[in-house]
Amino acid sequence: MPITKTNFINYSRCPRYASLDNIKKEKLLSDISYDDYLEEENINHIEEMLGNMFEIDENGEEVDLVDKLDRQLEAMLPYYNKVEAEAGKIVKKYFGGTVKYAADTKNQECFDFNRNGFNYLCYIDVFNEVDNKINIIEVKATTTNKYMSLKSNHKKGEKYSIFQKINNILYLKDELKGYDIESEMPLENYQKQKEKLYDRYKEGSYIFDLAIQRFIIEGEYKQSNNEDKLKDIKYYLGVLNADYIFPGKYINNEPIYEPDENGEELITFIDLTKVTEELQPFIISEADKLERYIKNGDTAECPLGKWCTYKKKNQCKFFNAICGKKIPKKNSSLNYVNNGQGFKTLSGERLKGLDLINEGYLDLLDIPEEWITNPNHTIERNCYQFDTIHIDKEKLEAGLKMLEYPIYHLDFETFPCPVPRFKGEKPYIQSPFEFSLHIEHEPGVCDFDKDNYIFLNSDLSDQREEMIKAMLKYMDPNKGTLFAQNVPFEKGRIKEMAECFPEYKQDLMKLYNRGFDLLWLVNTSSKMYEELGFDKERAKTFNYYNKALSGSFSIKKTLPVFSDLSYDKLVVKNGTEAIVEYANYDKMSKEEFNLKYEALKIYCKQDTWAMVLILDALRKLVK
Repeated sequence: MPITKTNFINYSRCPRYASLDNIKKEKLLSDISYDDYLEEENINHIEEMLGNMFEIDENGEEVDLVDKLDRQLEAMLPYYNKVEAEAGKIVKKYFGGTVKYAADTKNQECFDFNRNGFNYLCYIDVFNEVDNKINIIEVKATTTNKYMSLKSNHKKGEKYSIFQKINNILYLKDELKGYDIESEMPLENYQKQKEKLYDRYKEGSYIFDLAIQRFIIEGEYKQSNNEDKLKDIKYYLGVLNADYIFPGKYINNEPIYEPDENGEELITFIDLTKVTEELQPFIISEADKLERYIKNGDTAECPLGKWCTYKKKNQCKFFNAICGKKIPKKNSSLNYVNNGQGFKTLSGERLKGLDLINEGYLDLLDIPEEWITNPNHTIERNCYQFDTIHIDKEKLEAGLKMLEYPIYHLDFETFPCPVPRFKGEKPYIQSPFEFSLHIEHEPGVCDFDKDNYIFLNSDLSDQREEMIKAMLKYMDPNKGTLFAQNVPFEKGRIKEMAECFPEYKQDLMKLYNRGFDLLWLVNTSSKMYEELGFDKERAKTFNYYNKALSGSFSIKKTLPVFSDLSYDKLVVKNGTEAIVEYANYDKMSKEEFNLKYEALKIYCKQDTWAMVLILDALRKLVK
C-alpha cells in the first residue's frame, strides 16, 4: 500500500487512527492502483487548502465543512490554485532552470520508495531543476507572519525575528555566515524560538510536511542508487508574503501579481534544508511507529493529546465522533473561560486541556473547587451548579452610560481571499463585500426596517469606494458610537479601507475612534472599568453570566439568552455560508442570484438587529 504524505501525518498521530480508518493488513500489503491514492491525496490536498480559510467563523466558532465541501471547493479552489501557480512562476524567476508544477496533484512530480513492505509516496508542489541541482518547494497557503513572528530581544530592547530575508528567501540567522545574533537577542532566546520549528503540532506543522517529503525523496534516490543527487537538493516552503501590497494591475480582468512598489513578491520562500535534515531521525522514528500501528490494528482507546489537534483546522476526523465524544458538549471542564494554563492541583501539578479529560475531569463541576482561584471561574461554576444568573448591575450601568447616541450597530461580511484581489490589499485581508447598519437614535429607539441600511456588492468587482461612501452617508463621524460584537474586527476593516482610500481617511478614522464593543457590557473590559473607578479585580470579572453561555460570549451564545431571535430558518445562516454565496456570484443563474442576494441582506441585517436586541435587554437588567 502506498503511504502518502497525508497518510503519514495521520497514521502517526496515535495507535488507533489507522484502524479507525478501516485499513486491514491484507489491504495494506496488496497492490493498489497509484491512481486511487493519487486521487485521495489530491482531495486531501484541497481540503487542507480550504482549512486555511474556514478554520473558525466570525464568531470564533468551529465550522463543520462536511456538508458544504463541494460548494466551498467550487468557490475557493481557483484562489488556492492561484497561490500554487504564482509560486511556480516566482520559482522560475528566482531560481531559473526548469520548473514543474500543476494545480492537479496527478500531474505533479512524484517520488516513491519501498520500506518494510510499505510504499511511501509523495507529490511535489513545485519541482525545480537547475544545472543538475534540485529545489523542492512545498507551497502552503499561509503567510510569512507565521514564521517572522518568531522573535526575541534583549531586555527592553527591540524584538527581532530569527529569520532574515535575502533576495526573497527567508534564512535562519544562525545559517548566515557571520551574522551577529547576539547583537539582537541572547543566543539562548534565539534557540528557544527556533525550537518551535521542530514541533509538528504547532509552528513546525508545515515543516513536518516538508521533512516527510525529504524522507521519501531521499528514500527513492538511495533505493535507485542515485545517492549522488542528495548533496544538491534544497528544501523550501513557499508561502504568501504578508508584506505584499497588490499594485492593482489587471490584464483581461485578471490580477497580475508583479512586485509591489517596495519590491515585495506575492510569494516568499523559506530555506529549510538544514532543519528538514535535522528532522530526519524523528521522521524515521515516526515511520517506524506508523508501520507498527498499522500492523497492530489496535482500535483500543488511547489518551487524548496534542496529536488530536483539537479545535485546529487539521483536527483528527475521528475526534468528535469517537475519541472526544465523551466530552460534554456544554459546560465541560474545557469551557472555563480563558483557561489556557489549566488548573494547579494541591500537589503543585498543572493539568490543562485534554489532560483534564484523560484524568477524568469531564464536567465543569468535576474540577475540584479548591483548584479554582480565578473569580470568573467561580462565577461560571456557581451559575452552573446552582442554576443562577450573575449580574453586576453597577458595572453594567456604568458601561451603558459610556454610550453616545446615535448608536451605529455595524456588521461587515468579509471575504478573506488568500490572494489579494484589489489594489492596496494584502494576502488574506478581510475584504468587506457587505455591511448592515442599524441606527439607534435614543435608548431603545430603533426600527427593524426603517432604521436599517445595507450595502451589498452587486458583483465580484471592486466596490469598496461605493461602500465607504454609503457608510459615511449614514454615519456621522463627528458624533455617536460605532457599536459591534467584537468591535476590533469592524475597526480593523475601517482602518484598512482608510489606508487604501486616503481621501476618506480622516472621516473613517473618526469612526474608528468611536468604537465600542458589546462584549465590554456582557463580559467586561478591565481597562474601561478601572478608568470608571472600579478596582482591578472587579474590573476583570464578568458583568453578566448565564450557564447557557457555556464559557463563550460569541453572539451565537449570547443571542438565545437575551432573545428568541433565531438564524435556523434563514437561507444564509452564518458567516461561512455568506462567504461561499458571495464567492459563487458569477456561477449563479439570474434567479438563484436574486434569491441569494436577498438572503445575504437578510442574514447581515439580522446580525445588527441581534445587537440592538441584546443591548436593549442589558438596559432592562439594570432598571
